[in-house]
Amino acid sequence: MNAFDDREKAFEAKYHLDQEMEFKANIRRDKLLGLWAAEKMGIGGDAAKTYALSVVDVEFNGTDHDAGQKVARDFAASGVAIDEGTIRHQMTVLLLLAHEQIIEELSR
Repeated sequence: MNAFDDREKAFEAKYHLDQEMEFKANIRRDKLLGLWAAEKMGIGGDAAKTYALSVVDVEFNGTDHDAGQKVARDFAASGVAIDEGTIRHQMTVLLLLAHEQIIEELSR
């Protein structure tokens, strides 16, 4: 194996790690989004955790695969006046938080 092959393998390994980190961050963001939304809808305790998991599940099992749209529909059904733009902003903030949490956990 030459230096070029070693470098190519290193790039592939980094790419796979980056993809895994992004996947984990998106899942964590959706869970945090679900907890945030549950609080806004007045859902607490175990019901809030269950709701947060349902937000995560929409990425895998839902027809639209969009946690933000699920939360927007649930807000509308619950009478919570928070628009989709605010939800999208919250998703951006929570994605940054999720990345920070994962990096912190990896550094321990």
